Formats: sequence, C-alpha cells, structure tokens
Amino acid sequence: MVRFLLLNGPNLNRLGMREPHIYGHTTLAQLEKQLTEFASEYAVELTCYQSNYEGALIDQIHRAESLYDGIIFNPGAFTHYSYALRDAIASIQTPVIEVHISNIHAREPFRHQSVLAPVTAGQIVGLGVNGYRLAILALLDMVEGKGK
Repeated sequence: MVRFLLLNGPNLNRLGMREPHIYGHTTLAQLEKQLTEFASEYAVELTCYQSNYEGALIDQIHRAESLYDGIIFNPGAFTHYSYALRDAIASIQTPVIEVHISNIHAREPFRHQSVLAPVTAGQIVGLGVNGYRLAILALLDMVEGKGK
C-alpha cells in the first residue's frame, strides 16, 4: 500500500472558522476525514498531521523519508519565509507537493513568493480544498506512474 503524509502548518487548525470567505467552511477534522476516505479509494494510506510549530513540521518531514512515499504540505504562512522548512524538504528524496487553499499569487504581495516551491515536486494553489485531492492523485501518479 502507498503511504502519504498530509502536513498542515500554522493556523490550519482554524479551518472553517478563520476567514471562511477565503478558506471555506470545512474544518480541519472534516477535511482530514474526507481526504482519508478519498485516498483509501486509491489504496493510499493517508496520515494527517497539523502543527503551528516550524520545528515539529521539520521533524515530520525528516521522519517521512523512511515512512512515506510522498508528502502533501500546506505550510501556511511558513511558505513565504521558512528557509528551515525549505532545507528540510531539500534534504529528503520523498516527493512533496505544496498545496494552498487560496490563490497565494492573487493575494497580498507578501504572499506571492514561496521559498518552498523550488524544492517541491509541484504546487497547487487556489482550488480550495480540492487542491488536496489533486495533490493525492498527482503524488500517486509520481510514485506509481498511475492514477485511478
């Protein structure tokens, strides 16, 4: 069975409550349940983890190399300035897809730059929570060369 890690960064524990006009009304718990069920349809075991702490996310990325076939990562605001997360991603062979619920390129100027994008396998932005589903399919295609 293929195993993916879903990482969500700072403030994503507030999904459904924080700026629903931007991030929607789906809570993190609802999203994780939906994505776990979706992944299982493709014989993918999805492990979900959220933290507001950069070091905890780095630890998960380091551990992922020996445990998971791919990582789906919404780094939240760390996207724009965390060189430590960038270096953690660059240090592993496991493919990472960066996901953002909103279109970071159409928002405030400070959100336009991702310091992580150059070391990820790809970036999905602005498609709401559907971006996570697309990331699962893209990673599956990368690691197995097939989708459903």
